[in-house]
Amino acid sequence: MYLPSFSLKGKTALVTGAGRGIGQAIAIGYAEAGADVVIVSRTHSDLEKTAQLIESVGTKAYLFEADVTNKDQVKGIFETLDSEQISVDILVNNAGMNIRSKAFDVSDEEWDTIMHTNLRSAFWFSQQAGQRMKESGGGKIITISSVAGHVALRTGVVYASTKAAIIQMTKNLALEWGQYGINVNSIGPWYFKTPLTEKLLADKEYLQDILDVTPQKRVGELPDLVGPAVFLASEAADYVNGQTLFVDGGMTIQGF
Repeated sequence: MYLPSFSLKGKTALVTGAGRGIGQAIAIGYAEAGADVVIVSRTHSDLEKTAQLIESVGTKAYLFEADVTNKDQVKGIFETLDSEQISVDILVNNAGMNIRSKAFDVSDEEWDTIMHTNLRSAFWFSQQAGQRMKESGGGKIITISSVAGHVALRTGVVYASTKAAIIQMTKNLALEWGQYGINVNSIGPWYFKTPLTEKLLADKEYLQDILDVTPQKRVGELPDLVGPAVFLASEAADYVNGQTLFVDGGMTIQGF
């Protein structure tokens, strides 16, 4: 037999920013692949909606209302899971945000907020999960980067810096933790239809600019991301390590 399993049955995944958009889609996709899912978000009502969708598939959902930029709260999530004897086999660092300021206009507050939300929190979750995966014999860590971490875009220098740092962090952690059976990879999306991009994509001129540099001539739909996320979390990706998979309709072939 040459076809490895893409099933996540018997696994537990933790997804940050799982209340809506990309995080919610991945969490539900993992449930559909058989995993129980630990979902983390700052908004309890969003968590409840995601949990209902997960449980409707037939797997378990564990809810944590938390601020991913608070180190004590991040640590507390894992300590609670430890106390309930729930081990995290798969971690998806999805929580993130952007403020589309021109470089001259970036404030110290904007810099810190974006850096802490996108980058520092991903490292804290990876550190906590990685320590436990080392003890248990391995696991999968996936962080959501962006094409903005690979090519230059018009605005969002701080966001782009965090996403480039995620790509490099992925490589370093993969090199350091591969010996423990921990696979560390990232996914780099282009524009996807989510609540965060809804207003931008409603601008016909802005949308056309995006389509002009996207060979497939469309923006991404959330299921386009779920497949790669399930692949990287499954045994089918056991020999994939330190990579960033761009899910971009071919955009990074030519830049923007």
